[in-house]
Amino acid sequence: MDPRELLDFVIDKADDIKAVDITTLDMTEKSSITDYMVVCSGTSKRHVQSIANNVALEAKAQGIEVIGTEGQQEGEWVLLDLGDVVLHVMQESTRDFYQLEKLWS
Repeated sequence: MDPRELLDFVIDKADDIKAVDITTLDMTEKSSITDYMVVCSGTSKRHVQSIANNVALEAKAQGIEVIGTEGQQEGEWVLLDLGDVVLHVMQESTRDFYQLEKLWS
């Protein structure tokens, strides 16, 4: 799966679980670590965990390697590394505090 297809897949699977304010950042000129960063919000700890879990399960079902996951237990900010796409799922207060979109744009 090419990076753009993976990006569309991640956005679709996050949207399936009603992720809020899904934003895509093109990292191709800014980082050698990933091509795209997706940032979205969940409305609660459980919602954040469910969004990340759904994307991970759907990725594995499609044979897409999940390189790493961080923050799943806490549910404030879950990072899901899929290589060409990194997904950040955050509670709104955490997202407002860290402002990843502003940092990377």
